[in-house]
Amino acid sequence: MTREETLTLLDDIGAAFARHDIDAMVSYFAADGEFVNAVGPDPHGTTYKGHQQIRGYFENLFDMVEDVQWEKTDIRVIDEKAYAEWHRRATLKSGETQDWLGVDIYTFGDGRIVKKDTYIKVVG
Repeated sequence: MTREETLTLLDDIGAAFARHDIDAMVSYFAADGEFVNAVGPDPHGTTYKGHQQIRGYFENLFDMVEDVQWEKTDIRVIDEKAYAEWHRRATLKSGETQDWLGVDIYTFGDGRIVKKDTYIKVVG
């Protein structure tokens, strides 16, 4: 993919996240793609592999939150990788609020996400 194609794809992925469209979100991943969440029992967080596990993670996330939004702050593309910095704000159904800064490291192959590795910094 060209740099411009990758940037367009990242805009499309971001739009799917903004509208909480799980079907679209999952469709951007390769069939055996990986989502590595920052939160988990080991230093690498928790890895979700394949469409079913990735879908399950995001269904659970959207079941727990009243509202969640990601604001893109910077994107860099280098060959098959993209680095997307963002600011995430969420309100859980419990009333708790979350305010995180983070970066996603995307690895693409054949126009799909092969790996999305997330890192976060909790604000406050």
